[in-house]
Amino acid sequence: MCRSGDSFNPWVTSSFQVSCILVTSHIFHILLKPLGQPGPFAQLLAGVVVGPTLLSRISKVKDFFIQASSAEYYMFFSFLCRMLFMFSIGLETDIPYLKRNIRVVSIVAGGGSILACIFSGPLMWLLIKVFNVSQHRLTFYLLIFTVLANSASPVVLRMIAETKSDTADVGRLAIYASLLNEMSCVVIVSTLTAFTASQRFKGAVVVVFVTGAVILLNKYLSLFFNKRNRHNRFVTNSEIFIIMFLLTSVSVFLENTGYTSITCCFLVGLMFPRECKTYRTLLHKLTYAVNTFILPVYFGYAGFQFDISNIFNKLTICLTVIMILLCTGTRVVGTLAACYYLKIPRNESLVLSLLLNMKGNFDLIIINTPPVPGKLWEEDIHDLFVSVVVLNTLITAPMVAILLNRDDCFSQHPTTLEILNPESELRVLACVYIPRHVSGHVSLFSALSGCQTAPIKPYLMHLVELPKKRKSKLMYHQLEDGDQYSDEEDYGGNDVVEISDALDSFISETKILVHQSKIVSSLQTIDQDVCEGAKDLRVSIIFLPFHKHQRIDGKMENSMEEIRTINHKVIRDAPCSIGIFIDRTHTGFQQPHGSPSVQNVATFFFCGPDDREALACSKRMLMHSQVNLTVFRFVQANLNMQNSWINNASHKDEEVIVAISSAGAENEIDNAFVDTFYNRYVAQGKASLIEKHVSDGAETVVALREILDEMYSLVIVGKGGRRNCPLTIGLSDWEECPELGPVGDLLASSEMNMNGSLLVIQRQRHSDTDEDFIAP
Repeated sequence: MCRSGDSFNPWVTSSFQVSCILVTSHIFHILLKPLGQPGPFAQLLAGVVVGPTLLSRISKVKDFFIQASSAEYYMFFSFLCRMLFMFSIGLETDIPYLKRNIRVVSIVAGGGSILACIFSGPLMWLLIKVFNVSQHRLTFYLLIFTVLANSASPVVLRMIAETKSDTADVGRLAIYASLLNEMSCVVIVSTLTAFTASQRFKGAVVVVFVTGAVILLNKYLSLFFNKRNRHNRFVTNSEIFIIMFLLTSVSVFLENTGYTSITCCFLVGLMFPRECKTYRTLLHKLTYAVNTFILPVYFGYAGFQFDISNIFNKLTICLTVIMILLCTGTRVVGTLAACYYLKIPRNESLVLSLLLNMKGNFDLIIINTPPVPGKLWEEDIHDLFVSVVVLNTLITAPMVAILLNRDDCFSQHPTTLEILNPESELRVLACVYIPRHVSGHVSLFSALSGCQTAPIKPYLMHLVELPKKRKSKLMYHQLEDGDQYSDEEDYGGNDVVEISDALDSFISETKILVHQSKIVSSLQTIDQDVCEGAKDLRVSIIFLPFHKHQRIDGKMENSMEEIRTINHKVIRDAPCSIGIFIDRTHTGFQQPHGSPSVQNVATFFFCGPDDREALACSKRMLMHSQVNLTVFRFVQANLNMQNSWINNASHKDEEVIVAISSAGAENEIDNAFVDTFYNRYVAQGKASLIEKHVSDGAETVVALREILDEMYSLVIVGKGGRRNCPLTIGLSDWEECPELGPVGDLLASSEMNMNGSLLVIQRQRHSDTDEDFIAP
């Protein structure tokens, strides 16, 4: 119904305004994205253009958009958007990372807040004198403190995500520092206001109780929905509606009690059970909606509130400039000081300080919240703070985008295991084509995650061939409840459900969260998608399945020749190390977590970077209590054999000299690496090291047969370098799979009668010369 004085129905007005903001924001995003500008900047700018600063200055547009009765509808849209994206942020929060880095995150988040708390006092005194504020001075101070100290976590998250920096250390640190900063501001403001009024304090107790009740209820609902949909990949739409209705009802109740629902929605998402179909469905449905519709509308509405005509006098301009300088100064200086204390590089410190200077979430809520029921802030105070928040973000966002798009912005993430700190996080990507591949890869995840101080962040990528003909889309009424609206969701058939079920069981049993994704592409380009995905995820190693599988009788059978072709391409172009896993499902490596027996693992070390990479991978596995590692080092028994090989080589003299010097350098690196491994692990009784003295390839085969007579469920070996290495001469004469190297190919063949699984690792090739190193 239209109120008196309104020319149009406020529901129509607000709906059309939201549509205009959405369309305009997407147009700006398309135009500004090639210039490196992220979505939040385009969306805020779209709100400014549609709002009273530009289009709404036209009288007819203003009469349609800006009506007294439509304000409540705008606030309702803003509330729904805020509720959904805070819940989504909670779902996507990496809890293990936050636990490991809570000290660093707290220091970075608190650096600028401390300065903001100090400078809020003098600024409050100035504004009180200017605006003659005589009442509710504590609330006025909290408003100033929030505007100076708060970091808008949704803005920071989208800035980081759109620049593909969310997998970098500085990106994740910025996301969780802004989250902690914003949640701290909410708690501080809510606590102080609660203790100033008895009714508020009672409401705070109710808020805590209701939030805890919703968290527990969601836990049982998710378990119930999982059981109901055990044969489906997702839960049904009606079940998702129940969860969202519960969240909305609680949020409305909290808003009516005078508290913001930001913390409640975030905590409900944060504590939602991860190992379930319900969690996967919520992420699947919310991610697209939040990024495409909800956040653009929310950021656009923030820009819509800004009216540039409100600052067209000298006093307001001076106050706006002072506040923007204080916002930027306190945040940048405080964050830089915190980063200097934590010894974070200067370029990353600058990016962090500017990212945490983003405004536009809780600060806008406080600005639009009346200090007493029924009375808003004075209009000039309200307009001043809205102008500061919007202009501050519009000024900072382009600067941040330029810095984030620079190649030297972040510290280089290790792309090999050899140079990765054994105590740091290991990022792993495993590729699967069919459900049979999953069990072996999750066993590797389990083995690599045996130590809490050496965390693992595993990703599993389901590779699906794009069919030549797409099946026709079904009409909406032909879809069953829970079905998706895109044919792409049907790619992979039942394999998708089986892979998801296997991952759900693994996550539920081990509590290791595996991030699942799916790539649908043609066989000619799927390797490029894998390499791009590995680069974006900043993984240190990619695990690929072998093109053969073990039959029931124990023999290896060629099942998918296309996999072999794809593996060759990925090995050639991979931005990190590669591991090809030959899984012998029935007799090979099993998941160490929950296994009653210890898994015996053997690592064969000959020489060169690939073998060092294999040994580095083994170091991660030996930290698991259910893994017993034995390293076999093969050394030259007769140095005359090596000299004879060099003398008889059909090389030019200068090439022989290069070969000798290269061999010596590699030998020194190998010795140093093995010595470090011995002192750190073997001497401490965590692993065993056995030397095998062999003269040529024939003796190497004999030694390998003797070793494999013992029961090893997994053998790890490097791909190796040149085929005419003295220790492996003759092993490649009948080579069937050159991608495995001479030793790996021998172990994978039926001649060795090997019962255990095999992992062949190749270190990332930085140059063409790396491919042909000379081994001693």
